[in-house]
Amino acid sequence: MGRAKDDRYYPAAVPLLALLWGLNWPAVRIALAEIEPWMLRASGMALGSACLIVITALRGQSLAVKKSQWVRLAAAGFLSIAAFNILLAFAQLSAPTSRAAIITFTMPIWTVLFARILLREPLDGRRRFGVALGVAGLGALGWPLTRTGEVSIGLFYALMAGICWALGTIVSKRFPVEAPALAIAAWQLLIGAACAAVGMLAFETAALPQALKPVTITAFLYHVLFAQALAYVLWFAALSHLPASTASLGTLMVPAVGVAGAVFLLGEAPTLTDLAGLMLVIGAASAVLAPLRRV
Repeated sequence: MGRAKDDRYYPAAVPLLALLWGLNWPAVRIALAEIEPWMLRASGMALGSACLIVITALRGQSLAVKKSQWVRLAAAGFLSIAAFNILLAFAQLSAPTSRAAIITFTMPIWTVLFARILLREPLDGRRRFGVALGVAGLGALGWPLTRTGEVSIGLFYALMAGICWALGTIVSKRFPVEAPALAIAAWQLLIGAACAAVGMLAFETAALPQALKPVTITAFLYHVLFAQALAYVLWFAALSHLPASTASLGTLMVPAVGVAGAVFLLGEAPTLTDLAGLMLVIGAASAVLAPLRRV
């Protein structure tokens, strides 16, 4: 009974994740102005992992993972952290931040479909309503792309990032790792950092610019401490207590925050369809997160 009472608080983590990850979009775009994409992801994920390892040690928790579960840990980490973050870095270099956020967040829809097919999770009326609102919202936000033909390789990267995230979510749900959320997040961020480091060594120089601007340093610190370390702890904790489709549909609020952040921090101008899309996306997340009525 105590466990059921505690579970009521996990849906509240999803709106907080939306805020953390939504503001990360403009933060990453600002950081990419001076930091190369492979280096940004390698250093960001490595430092995020280091923060979590320190927190785990201070809490007296173990980082141990069963040998039989390392493959599933690595698979989920590669898909939902390494591939997702690396693809998004290149997406933001090749497309406007707000548009990249919109395309990427088809991922809750992919997750619901994959969860229905692979996990046999029920697609009840509330989730159907959430999916419908999400599709409508993403369609409204993406309408200018269709109308003006603004299709680029960056949008393809963003779409693939969303699909990788969805597959990683399904792997995490279907093959859970028996370890604390902090340990899972720390190891998966480290796996992502290792993948990005390989790309950095292969395609970039290993030297940072001589002097980064204060705004770049601020954006980078936000990316590491809040969007990586804190956010992934919340994500894995929520995922272990919520259906994969519910947790992912709740993150539909992220593009709303991301687009708003791009407007205020990057100067990108919204259209009427943008505003309509934002309202629909927030409505989709609210529909999924609303508690079921008990009779």
